[in-house]
Amino acid sequence: MNVPFRPAPGSLGGLAARIRRLPPSCGPVRLVGVDGHAGSGKTTFTRELAAALDGAPVLRLDDIASHDELFDWTGRLLEQVIEPLAHGRTAHYSPYDWRARRFGPPRPLPPAPVLLLEGVGAGRRALRPHLALLLWLDLPCEEAWARGRSRDGEEQREFWNGWVPAERRHFAADPSRPFADALVRQREEGYEVLPGPAGNSETDRALTQGDEPPAVC
Repeated sequence: MNVPFRPAPGSLGGLAARIRRLPPSCGPVRLVGVDGHAGSGKTTFTRELAAALDGAPVLRLDDIASHDELFDWTGRLLEQVIEPLAHGRTAHYSPYDWRARRFGPPRPLPPAPVLLLEGVGAGRRALRPHLALLLWLDLPCEEAWARGRSRDGEEQREFWNGWVPAERRHFAADPSRPFADALVRQREEGYEVLPGPAGNSETDRALTQGDEPPAVC
């Protein structure tokens, strides 16, 4: 990530305008990571932010991960997406089909002024050098997981039983929130965007004024 980012609470339009002013971070692309616990609302938020960015493309990490590699997908993402974009070329990635349990045919992902990378682990250390901005959906892990379980229903109960400990291990070894440029909180109407820990002097521990310490996950 290239420059300090100090977002103030406001509309997604304001956030989109700030993103457009950032320098490119991955070749010609401003790569924006949207991270947070599973069930925290990343997909909905990213869809709305993409619309505010006039239809910016979104790459979901659910298309990169797999049952066998819930978090061990860094090499595939770097090879299929980051490296070609960094050289200004169209990337090609093979999305994973979670029902069929296999990767599908390659999809093109041309360089764009802004590309949103959404999913758990979007702010991992191997990706941060390629990000123009890291956003964290600021919902405590237990609350996010409860929402996710409720959303997915009994059919996905076994999956969630495996996912939760895997996510705990991932963030214990490679946390994203301490490096977030902005914290995003869903309100009754819209979102509130606050400066993240990365904008403070003590990057890995500092909390914004009025911010509650994150739950231990």
